[in-house]
Amino acid sequence: MADLRGPVLVVGTGLLGTSVALACRRAGLEVYLKDASSEHLRTASGLGAGKAYDGQPVQLVVVAVPPDHLGSIVADALRDTDAIVTDVGSIKSQPLAQVAAVAPESVGRYVGSHPMAGSERSGPLAASATLFEGRPWAIAVHDQADADAVRLVTELVEACGGVPLQLTPQEHDQAVARTSHLPHLMASLVAGRLVDAPEEHLALSGQGVRDVTRIAAGDPRLWQQIITANSAALLGLIDEVQGRLTEFRAAISADERGPLGVLLAEGVAGTRAIPGKHGGPPRPMRSLYVAVPDHPGELARLFADAGEIGVNIEDVHIDHDPGRPVGLVELLVEVDRAEHLRVSLGERGWDLHS
Repeated sequence: MADLRGPVLVVGTGLLGTSVALACRRAGLEVYLKDASSEHLRTASGLGAGKAYDGQPVQLVVVAVPPDHLGSIVADALRDTDAIVTDVGSIKSQPLAQVAAVAPESVGRYVGSHPMAGSERSGPLAASATLFEGRPWAIAVHDQADADAVRLVTELVEACGGVPLQLTPQEHDQAVARTSHLPHLMASLVAGRLVDAPEEHLALSGQGVRDVTRIAAGDPRLWQQIITANSAALLGLIDEVQGRLTEFRAAISADERGPLGVLLAEGVAGTRAIPGKHGGPPRPMRSLYVAVPDHPGELARLFADAGEIGVNIEDVHIDHDPGRPVGLVELLVEVDRAEHLRVSLGERGWDLHS
């Protein structure tokens, strides 16, 4: 039976690879690092993520390289070691097919995985040992996977603080096309409409446009690889969105509020389908808006006051007022605690807005 004891070899010391290495080190595992970039390798080593690999025997290899190289690097790891191999790439069907084609005798030792965690930032300096804590981490179990390989990868996920979720490679790719890749494309389309916008239009930018476009800041080179590698799952969703856009256009052109309302209501229903905290059902929330002076310490004071009041902040958004040195902070709290927080913050001198 598999028992994760190390050493672990991490191939690729970018954001995800270095974060995996740091989490494994925190769990007490010996970690080796390998990267084509000597600068990344040196930085990750300096952060305490592990030591440079020099052919030492390892129990587990974690491949954390861009999608275009996943299949070949996984196949190399299977050929060069006796270890179980996983990866943390965002596509699972394509690398599995590549490995099965070139190393069919070893494919049982490969079980792909994908942590649903990341950042717009990249590179080892953006890494954190806590990046995966409480985050879903898909384990793509295929028909030929060895049971020991599945168990060892599951132990890796748990050692890194992630929440393991088993899917087939095909199920995984369909899921991320819907929840990650399509949203990125839509964010890119919206953000692209801002490029040539007049300055006076951009001056009206609020939190809404920032929320919608935030993920569009991801590395275009990486996203080209992700999107093309998952084209089979993504194209059908693009067709669905294209059909809905056609319906939106027709309803707006004809000034038909009934059909327009149906389409907008579908969006509301979709937001309610997103799982709540810790994967549980969504809970009713209320927003409180607090004016916070835009200088050091004020946001910390607000959170400290909320903690002393005894109300948990479920989420927070900050919208800076371009005309005044204040930020309007939106605090999301459970409905049944919102009024208590509103009154208590007011008693402490905070300026609350409706």
